[in-house]
Amino acid sequence: MTSATKVYYSQTTQTDSRPLIGSGLRKRRVMTKDGRSNVRMEHIADKRFLYLKDLWTTFIDMQWRYKLLLFSATFAGTWFIFGVIWYLVALLHGDLLEFDPPANHTPCVMQVHTLTGAFLFSLESQTTIGYGFRYISEECPLAIVLLISQLVLTTIMEIFITGTFLAKIARPKKRAETIKFSQNAVVAQHNGKTCLMIRVANMRKSLLIGCQVTGKLLNTYLTKEGDCIRLNQVNVDFQVDTSSDSPFLILPLTFYHVVDDSSPLRDTALRTGEGDFELVVILSGTVESTSATCQVRTSYLPEEILWGYEFSPVISLSASGKYVADFSLFDQVVKASPLCCVHETVRFGDPEKLKLEETFREKSEREGSPLSVRISNV
Repeated sequence: MTSATKVYYSQTTQTDSRPLIGSGLRKRRVMTKDGRSNVRMEHIADKRFLYLKDLWTTFIDMQWRYKLLLFSATFAGTWFIFGVIWYLVALLHGDLLEFDPPANHTPCVMQVHTLTGAFLFSLESQTTIGYGFRYISEECPLAIVLLISQLVLTTIMEIFITGTFLAKIARPKKRAETIKFSQNAVVAQHNGKTCLMIRVANMRKSLLIGCQVTGKLLNTYLTKEGDCIRLNQVNVDFQVDTSSDSPFLILPLTFYHVVDDSSPLRDTALRTGEGDFELVVILSGTVESTSATCQVRTSYLPEEILWGYEFSPVISLSASGKYVADFSLFDQVVKASPLCCVHETVRFGDPEKLKLEETFREKSEREGSPLSVRISNV
């Protein structure tokens, strides 16, 4: 009798046996092409309370239409609430016209005899308009305390709302939209090695400082204990040519990941474009003009990784001597020279070494004593 297999799920929990990233469900992905999370949070205890505890982040993450509606409702609401309070002060002090106050009666607030007048006085005080028609007198100490309280509380509220507006506008989210990833990743030979390649471009003249490109391979992983982990995350390193330092992203660059024995992609079906995995690519950097940290994300499903293709050149030199990046060719790929399988490339990846080995074999065959020639990497 076989034991039941334990299955661990990520936050995208499912109750059936279908793969989270499977060949039959091409549209199911953890990260969309434009870098948005495709994860839905469910069954979070006290979710609304948690959002209220962090009002600053909640207000910043709020969509603009709701933010503008809340902004308008907050001001109109405070004007009306304090207007009602001013009306109650006038009511308690006998300032309303229905009380027929005597001629020598001094009201708490001049010319506040109705709820509409109290609302207008609240609006004028909070916005510091001060038309001069309605004003507070020395008759009611309570009214003086109320005026001070209204101005202090509403000023704090205005500072908070204005701060969230500025923070939302200053976010580098829009800057991230000017960083472009290639629609497809390609696998081809580069410097005698089989490499997975993606193309990245900065479409603004302002630079990103300290760029770093990293990858996360999301796949189903079976542990030695027989536990099946959905969406297991494995690091995938990318580099520009032979350097992994911060690239100079002034022109479109191609980032490489060498698919060798140490690569997490060595056991994936890159050649066939099928499999149960997703490659998430993340670019992080600092915006030169604002010093804000910017992160751009995209993802590639198996069918979006093209085996045996390479990117078309996008850089050319104009007649005036300027370098030109043609973005109409940014996503264009061309058929590359045939490459062997991953494991063969890992073992026999150096072209110079292959030529030398072939020369020795031909020489030995001509001499009538065929040899098995293998040149060491040392």
